[in-house]
Amino acid sequence: MRPLKGWPARRLVVVVVVALGLLWMVSLPWKETEIRSDALDWHVSHEQKQLHEYVQRVLESPCRPGSTRARMLDRLPASSRTTQPFLWKDTPLPDNLFQYSLPFGFRGVQGKVEDLLKQLPNSASAPETMMADKCLRCVIVGNGGVLRGLELGHHINQFDTIIRLNSGPLGEFSVDVGNRTSIRMSYPEGTPLHWIDTDPHTLFVAVAYKGGDISWISAMINKLSVPLWDWLFFWQKVPDGVPLEPHRFRLLNPLVITETALDLLHYPPPTGGLWGWEKKVPTIGVSALNLASLLCDEVSLAGFGYKLHQRGAPLHYYDQLTMAAMLKQSTHNVDRETKLLQNLVSEGAITDLTGP
Repeated sequence: MRPLKGWPARRLVVVVVVALGLLWMVSLPWKETEIRSDALDWHVSHEQKQLHEYVQRVLESPCRPGSTRARMLDRLPASSRTTQPFLWKDTPLPDNLFQYSLPFGFRGVQGKVEDLLKQLPNSASAPETMMADKCLRCVIVGNGGVLRGLELGHHINQFDTIIRLNSGPLGEFSVDVGNRTSIRMSYPEGTPLHWIDTDPHTLFVAVAYKGGDISWISAMINKLSVPLWDWLFFWQKVPDGVPLEPHRFRLLNPLVITETALDLLHYPPPTGGLWGWEKKVPTIGVSALNLASLLCDEVSLAGFGYKLHQRGAPLHYYDQLTMAAMLKQSTHNVDRETKLLQNLVSEGAITDLTGP
């Protein structure tokens, strides 16, 4: 069979056109994707390296005894300077603890509190009171989504005291948040349903927001069931047990919360009743900051801050909730707390390891 006339020339033209077309289709997108990927990888790793170097500088710098509390005292009136972070079996309750109802005081629940205190240790036996001669660095690990992927766990573990909030998990997240826990600070509904701290020296700091919380704390210490009546007042499921010995429980002094609310955040005094202090309660994170200033010389934060303008940003480092979920809450004044933290950072009272 004879080849068609002119076929070699046509074939050459077709080959050239196809080759040029393929080159146009595949070259530009591949180059653009490759450049963007490299730039993103470099940007993330460079930022992470800078962050790690900054945290290491914080850890290696000379510790300044009493520095955080001294700065906090500049903001507090002399009449309300709390010095006792926890309540003890051997320490009488001051009269001003009964000025307000929970969480600002014990008005109306004095009998329940006195019964609870009998189950708590004496102040002299507390390990946190035996290190007064050492300058302590403390880090409060919040549950913010900003911690995800930063791989700060190794640096967090190097702090003297590590305070964790509510049910913030460890395990698979340890590379970002560490695996040591000095204090787990929470209230019944925020406490992990299954205990997650394996550090043998972990203390549980219980925060009481309502009368039923006092009953729950007592039940956890004594390894008993919570009375049925009190179960009715929990807004979500609470743990059936906290596997710690009684000497590792602490009851937060409500004056820590009162001082945080009235003197640091400048909320109006509570007017009594449940609805009287709605929208005027500090988050447990800011209350933990005030507590830490009483326990440690230098205080750092990690995983704090709510960027509400970034509604799609992760709210927590351990779940899929976004910032949009915070817009639905009405208990805390997040904007006022953010300004307080930013001011404390700018004054050098605290350091923020992950940014506002």
